[in-house]
Amino acid sequence: MKISFRLPFLFLGGAACVLCSAAEKPSLDGYEIVGFDRLASYTFTPPEADPAAAPTATPPSGANQIPDRIKALDAQKVAVTGFMLPVKMDGGLVKEFLLVKDPMMCCYGVMPKLNEWVVVKMLGKGVKPLMDIPITFEGKLKVGEMYENGYLTGVYLLEGDKMAEVKG
Repeated sequence: MKISFRLPFLFLGGAACVLCSAAEKPSLDGYEIVGFDRLASYTFTPPEADPAAAPTATPPSGANQIPDRIKALDAQKVAVTGFMLPVKMDGGLVKEFLLVKDPMMCCYGVMPKLNEWVVVKMLGKGVKPLMDIPITFEGKLKVGEMYENGYLTGVYLLEGDKMAEVKG
């Protein structure tokens, strides 16, 4: 007899699956639940940036630090829960934001590690700004280094389909 069950959402990490078969993955509306416990489960040391380098110069890479188990999430439909830090707004709606694992990150001077945030770019109109409460977003995850003006800005990009759940 095979026994499997799921625990409900954990505060910041999505859901946990206990006694699941290897093929069974926790999901929400067809999106695999991926928590920061998984996304931040490895050490990522950003490579030294050279802002004086030519704009066409290839930036240094730390891609080899991202484990294969995390790279396997690239181009997958996922649901990630975290706290919103708006970056770009349009017409009162948030179009781009950072989804961080902890409400104490950034706003209160605690610098998160590079793998402790997801850059979210909402497809469509955007979403209402909701901060200081955990929110789940669904979309396609891109895993890999992102650079802007020669600086490494993140390793996760979520092309957001929708806001799935507000907890609080």
